[in-house]
Amino acid sequence: MADPSFSQPVPHINVEQLAQQMAESLGRLQLIDVREPQEVAIAYIEGFEVLPLSEFSQWSDQISTRFDPNAETLVMCHHGIRSAQMCQWLMSQGFTNVKNITGGIDAYALIVDPSIPRY
Repeated sequence: MADPSFSQPVPHINVEQLAQQMAESLGRLQLIDVREPQEVAIAYIEGFEVLPLSEFSQWSDQISTRFDPNAETLVMCHHGIRSAQMCQWLMSQGFTNVKNITGGIDAYALIVDPSIPRY
């Protein structure tokens, strides 16, 4: 992800809305976690596909074949900074329904599911 200085505002969703959408989605959501493998080993939410930003060159050219650019796509990291960068990049690739998860997995563990370890 060479240039994180995108200009479009990033739509967002809070962790309570995420939990509700995950409960109601019946598999229709595309969930992406951009944290690093060592972070995912500590805390993970079932259903997220892990695409570490450090491995961008390994998966970036396959993004539009692995994911539907028109489906609702929710992106998470630890606090919401890296996921916002990913959302900007996805929008630049033609994804039309992308949202950043505000507060990331840290907020999810704090507010929604305290059984998920915080780090």
